[in-house]
Amino acid sequence: MTPAARAKLKIDVLVDSDLWNDIAKVRSTVRRAVAQAAAAVSTTGAEVAIVLSDDSAIRQLNRLWRGIDAATNVLSFPTKRSGQDEPSHIGDIVLAYETIAREARAERKPFAHHLAHLAVHGFLHLVGYDHERDNEAEAMEQAERGILQRLSVADPYRTGVKGKKRSATRR
Repeated sequence: MTPAARAKLKIDVLVDSDLWNDIAKVRSTVRRAVAQAAAAVSTTGAEVAIVLSDDSAIRQLNRLWRGIDAATNVLSFPTKRSGQDEPSHIGDIVLAYETIAREARAERKPFAHHLAHLAVHGFLHLVGYDHERDNEAEAMEQAERGILQRLSVADPYRTGVKGKKRSATRR
């Protein structure tokens, strides 16, 4: 594998629900968002899978892995790097269509912007960011803001309230 090929992040987008209408645009949105996040945190030579799912499937995953019997917008499942020459799979990001669409409508955001934000959020979890403590949350939100700004996506926290419950993702 050449150094240039090794440096590139491999992004697989898997569609697990027919609810994702415009697949080409959605794939492009999540790939661009994750690539920008990877560039911002210097993640190279790795592979990530993004699963476009629905509320039913993500609810099952949330119940199984987090003990929470409810749908959520995004779940992240990090894995450990293998250290081999081939790209190391750093984890999976699962996105739920209905929850994302409902949140985008409620917050009066373009669906694509909210999707990009959640893809970035999920990716940052894969590389070690968290929001369990206030200082961690601030660092993660700052990283998200910077990445989203480069994607021409408005600050998703600009109308947020301090202490609000943050996105439910698995560390």
